[in-house]
Amino acid sequence: MKFDELRDFLDAKVVQYNNPQFLDSDPIQIPHLFTKKEDIEISAFLTATIAWGNRKSIINNANFLMELLDNDPHNFIVAHKGSDLLKLEPFVHRTFNSTDLMYFLKALRYIYKQYNGLEGIFSQYTSDTSAQPAITKFKQLFFELGHPKRTTKHVSDPAMGSAAKRMNMFLRWMVRDNTTNVDFGIWKSISPAILSCPLDVHSGNVARKLGLLTRKQNDSKAVAELDLQLRKMDPLDPVKYDFALFGLGVFEKF
Repeated sequence: MKFDELRDFLDAKVVQYNNPQFLDSDPIQIPHLFTKKEDIEISAFLTATIAWGNRKSIINNANFLMELLDNDPHNFIVAHKGSDLLKLEPFVHRTFNSTDLMYFLKALRYIYKQYNGLEGIFSQYTSDTSAQPAITKFKQLFFELGHPKRTTKHVSDPAMGSAAKRMNMFLRWMVRDNTTNVDFGIWKSISPAILSCPLDVHSGNVARKLGLLTRKQNDSKAVAELDLQLRKMDPLDPVKYDFALFGLGVFEKF
């Protein structure tokens, strides 16, 4: 398939999958429960953190997590007392358990008090060409407080070779415009042009079949390689093709 044909094909798939019907089976439906900016970004970050494995299980556990936070995540995080954390003990999603969750809430409160929130960090440390350095810096700041060693594995770091799929997905949710009522576009300080595709087994396999990716591992080098190809297709909004690659892989078994 020639470049123009491939771009037209993927553009059509973006239109097909970048619509509100997508929400019915996607974890992004969780932050759509909220209207306040801080509630959206906190619920999105926590949902993205547990977004691996069975998608129905992800959605169910993310809903349960919001219930534990009184469906008021920002207020819970900034105002909770130590005793309020006891009710979080039943929470578990795969290897992410209540120990990890309690630290995440502690770190989020610290970030909202010290760094002007999640957007404050990412807008400050994103480069002109990539959000990946900001993900690395975010992990460093997120674990400035005393923390369980086990919990560090739940925030990925591109500088250590990770594809950082969940963090890149979170950034897509926050930064891409909300024209189609899927992503939110609430972080105006970051350009969608510098976002990276949330690379996973589905999008990676489709990208390889389409000749957009040659690297076999789904790691930070693969993300950089795919970035180059997707930015040729749409320099202003390259990560929109996540909808096409993921949809082709999950829904069409491409």
